[in-house]
Amino acid sequence: MAEQSTQSIEVDAAPEEIMAVIADLPAYPEWAKAVRQTEVLAVDDAGRAKQVRFTLDSGPVKDVYMLEYDWADDGLSVSWHLVKGQMQKAQNGRYLLEPLNGRTKVTYTLAVELALPMIGMLRRKAEKMIMDTALKELKRRVEGKG
Repeated sequence: MAEQSTQSIEVDAAPEEIMAVIADLPAYPEWAKAVRQTEVLAVDDAGRAKQVRFTLDSGPVKDVYMLEYDWADDGLSVSWHLVKGQMQKAQNGRYLLEPLNGRTKVTYTLAVELALPMIGMLRRKAEKMIMDTALKELKRRVEGKG
């Protein structure tokens, strides 16, 4: 598996508010610019998305892929892995939420392995850009600024 990248941001909201936005996968196309469409294919016993198909269009990068989610019972983390993809051979990711006196630190960890070979330095740069954008868009959505 590819090396993983990690990035964090502080959000002015409680963990449950942030996790509600993260868990609302059908709404991603409303606020996550690269996500064109999501389709929840299966849910777990708690009614949370278990398998989701994404249609991604980020300029030169277009992909359709399926992720499987594992939601922590404490509501402070969710992890996922790639089930099937066109441009990706593997993807593992995680959001971890840490309460901080009325704010929350959101840490995003991501490792992607593409079907086409890519120099490690370029792949890590792309992962960092994806994470930076995702965290900023999540923060805007949760804080009601977008």
